[in-house]
Parts: sequence; structure tokens; C-alpha cells
Amino acid sequence: MRARIYQPAKTAMQSGSAKTHQWVLEYAPASEREVDPLMGWTSSSDTQSQVRLKFETRAAAEAYAAEKGIAYDLVEPKPRKPVIRARGYGENFATDRKGAWTH
Repeated sequence: MRARIYQPAKTAMQSGSAKTHQWVLEYAPASEREVDPLMGWTSSSDTQSQVRLKFETRAAAEAYAAEKGIAYDLVEPKPRKPVIRARGYGENFATDRKGAWTH
């Protein structure tokens, strides 16, 4: 069974970088998902697809996979350019603004 080791990206609901510093080991699905004809729910007989192991460092995730004999693909994170404004959020309410304030 093959696994993927990656560092998760921030969600669309986050403005910060919380929950993006850990590394995750996630198994690739071994079987297709099926739709239950009665309820319409999606299910799978593969229980490994539910496993998500979190590690503090990439080295710890790789060491775990090597120790357990798990073949894995490593996905390097793309660096994110920080968005830092000169005066931050308080700039929206500045009294020394030189121009007219509009949305």
C-alpha cells in the first residue's frame, strides 16, 4: 500500500497559517468508493483510506514510514509569500490619512 507524506495547505477559511506546520501521512485509496443504492451514501471497504497520521517534522514521518515498510511519495510544500502591510489592520482607521477613504 502506498502513502503520501505532505504538509497541508491553509484552508480557504483561514487568513493565518495555523494547522499548516505539521506533516501528514495519508494512505492512497486501495479500492473505489461505492454509492449505497438505498441511502445514497458513499462508502468504501478500504479502512486504510480513513487513516491520517500527523507528525511534527518531515523526518519523523519518513522515519515512521521506513520503520513500518510503507512505500511513500513525498510532496514538498510550495513556499507562500507573506502578505504584510506596512501598518496592518489599524491602517483602515488611521486619522492621518492623506486621501479620501473609500471602500
